[in-house]
Amino acid sequence: MAERQYHLKFDESRAADVDAYVEYRRIVGDDDGGVLFTPEQYEEYKREVLPQRTKNRLFTSWTNSAGMDCKLIGPETPCFCQHRYKQHRTDFAVVPSDRPLLLPCQVKGCRCASYHYVPLVGCCPVRCNCKHEAEEHSEVRPYRCKRGVCQKCMGFTSSYTCGCGEAYTKHQMVVETKAEREARGHPVGVDTPYKAMGGVTGFSSLAEGYMRLDPSGRGAPSAEFLAQPITAQDHAFLRAAVPSIQAHCRANNDDNKLDEDIAERMAAMRQPGESELDYYERRYQERLKAGSGSTGKHGATKSNQLQSAPRKAPEKHGTHHHK
Repeated sequence: MAERQYHLKFDESRAADVDAYVEYRRIVGDDDGGVLFTPEQYEEYKREVLPQRTKNRLFTSWTNSAGMDCKLIGPETPCFCQHRYKQHRTDFAVVPSDRPLLLPCQVKGCRCASYHYVPLVGCCPVRCNCKHEAEEHSEVRPYRCKRGVCQKCMGFTSSYTCGCGEAYTKHQMVVETKAEREARGHPVGVDTPYKAMGGVTGFSSLAEGYMRLDPSGRGAPSAEFLAQPITAQDHAFLRAAVPSIQAHCRANNDDNKLDEDIAERMAAMRQPGESELDYYERRYQERLKAGSGSTGKHGATKSNQLQSAPRKAPEKHGTHHHK
């Protein structure tokens, strides 16, 4: 590897010092100007900054038109200007009343007026329609290409489609206060002293919106979907739980569910003289029949029951638009 690697070993006391330094960096960030605070300065910084950081925390996300937070921005999430979110201004003694809220980059010489997320494909940012990467574009809106041979690029845009199914141009940056986020019904987590936490409220925040089952993502599946019976067509992990479910039914004298399970197990077996093609055709017809019965009774088949509830789109006064 190009970079030199160091392998260090510490005893318990030294490991505690390393933990204290990591805690210091998460709280202070670059506010010390590269020179460590003295213990007195550190305590004074915490007394001054932490209360306002807790009160005026800003939640930052990359949101689609339906209000789903497809990407929750964290301290290390890169901006279009190639700097991290934690290198942008995120602490305010008084939150500005103007909307949209602007989070300018604080790196010397950077002209980035406000944080702007660029989605990744694997580990690489998406390319513009002009075929050039984001880093080859200006950090000033409308993010025009800086390559001399590129004369037609009028601003960064991409044909990228998010996992939520919407195009790149249908998303926008949302920077909102705690009250504005709660008004949208999205989780705010617990108060934290760390700098530039953005929209991160827990481990689930690391997942993309269409995979999160909280209100900021696709939402929790319905109780009807979770209570549907496990069949031979389900994943092996689900089928492994069948014995324990049967034991629960026996303990509660629920003979109807036991009979349904036995009937399903018998239907999943090849019948004498039945060819492989006939077996799959029979099982296919059984699934169609079960699906049509579910539609008539509940108004939706099993395949489309796992749908999130409609989300409230971010209000205009609490949004930060970048396209």
